Amino acid sequence: MRRTAAFGSAGALVAGTLIAGAIAAPAATANGRHHNGSEARGVQLAAARAARAGIDWADCPADWAISAPIQCGWVTVPLDYARPDGKQIKIAVDRHVSTGTSGERQGALIYNPGGPGGSGMAFPKRIATKSPLWVNTAKAYDFVGFDPRGVGHSAPISCIDPQEFVKAPKADPVPDSEADKRAQRKLAAEYADGCAERSGEMLPHMTTPNTARDLDVIRAALGEKKLNYLGVSYGTYLGAVYGTLFPSHVRRMVVDSVVNPAKDNIWYRANLNQDIAFQKRWDDWKAWVAVNDATFHIGTTPQKVEQEWLKLRAAAKKSPIGGVLGPAELIGFFQSAPYYDSAWAPIARTWSAYRAGDTQALVDAAAPDLSDTAGNIRSENSNAVYTAVECADAKWPTNWRTWDRDNTRLHKDYPFMTWANAWMNLPCATWSAKQQTPLNVRTGKGLPPVLIVQSTRDAATPYEGAVELHKRFEGSRLITEEGAGSHGVTGLVNPCINERVDSYLLTGKTDRRDVTCAPHATPKP
Repeated sequence: MRRTAAFGSAGALVAGTLIAGAIAAPAATANGRHHNGSEARGVQLAAARAARAGIDWADCPADWAISAPIQCGWVTVPLDYARPDGKQIKIAVDRHVSTGTSGERQGALIYNPGGPGGSGMAFPKRIATKSPLWVNTAKAYDFVGFDPRGVGHSAPISCIDPQEFVKAPKADPVPDSEADKRAQRKLAAEYADGCAERSGEMLPHMTTPNTARDLDVIRAALGEKKLNYLGVSYGTYLGAVYGTLFPSHVRRMVVDSVVNPAKDNIWYRANLNQDIAFQKRWDDWKAWVAVNDATFHIGTTPQKVEQEWLKLRAAAKKSPIGGVLGPAELIGFFQSAPYYDSAWAPIARTWSAYRAGDTQALVDAAAPDLSDTAGNIRSENSNAVYTAVECADAKWPTNWRTWDRDNTRLHKDYPFMTWANAWMNLPCATWSAKQQTPLNVRTGKGLPPVLIVQSTRDAATPYEGAVELHKRFEGSRLITEEGAGSHGVTGLVNPCINERVDSYLLTGKTDRRDVTCAPHATPKP
């Protein structure tokens, strides 16, 4: 699950004749209201139409910033699968064709980067840029990306004016008083109301099961009998839901950095568990900064680095840095360190430069750019989809006492992200659109072995999620990166993992047993 770097309005940051082989039979298992008779028939009908229509591939629109030889197109899906003849929306897709021979080609590999709210449209660039980690897989597969419903070019939703969304500085997420909490609750309720006002027609249908159905229609439009899929972060939950609804449609599936799919974890508890994991990875980063104090000059122990962080935070609260950076914006910037090892050195360098007198470096890195209207639209849209999907997928506590109790307790021991995360999700407490009951993720008839990849110290998707999905998907294999914590393992150089992912995608074979790999290289200062 990915937090946005900009904070939202609530003061928090942070899916006729059939073409032969293109349509598989509908999933044998209906899973409650998520795949009842009308929805199962609706997705089968939509997939049949998509298979018949195919995708009219063409050069991508100039303002999409996607260059040839990557091509773009559209797949039409129902807004509501229970009413497949009702309103239709268009899903944006793109692809780079495989680089191998016709004998090497195995079909299309579809990608989702997470979110909810992330766009997968950059995925085909991994072939265009000859990414060394993917050169072998590129010989076998077309790389296909898409904007999930509500995202980017696919019937985008919005909850607030984008320029207002990024405006800074915002209130400190950590409340000093009950008045601070009331102010944040008011902002969260106003944000929920804004979603209803600006995107109300879409909200009841912004669910992970519906995005999984869209994924099956995309599969059919590509002319693929079965799905090859790579999902990261929230994309793992999308993959888990797809595998549950359409087990016999899966050919190969890699899920990387896994959301715990247990019904009672989606989504309120998932966010509480994130707060704990983020603190642990934040502590890892502070220890690394301290070890490299000769480079950064921030503190020689993790405790001293923490003290300097609290001083920076307090100073920014008293007088926003550059007039625009308060504690909220600082958290939005520094949170990338617990997310990604690749951010460790850049964030430490920027902080170090600020301490040496370069205020502008920190402002440039962490402050919103009001002149970047296109980027602000993307940021607001991403946050809107994140909120809409998590609010629609599950029922959230509506009693403020529950939120206050749980986050007050967590904040005592895990202060880095807890309150910021709470305010980001609080719109779900007053959400006006229908909220579903989460799907019971499980193995269905025909589901092949799924490859699960996870680091043990992941902040955004704690390790327990991979263990839980491994239990639920019989025959799956788990690759554990021991002692590492970067989010998104398959994009990092670790031959123990890279070679196994390649082998699985190219041959379908997994190890006889689960595998534990040593961590990838620690970042250099």
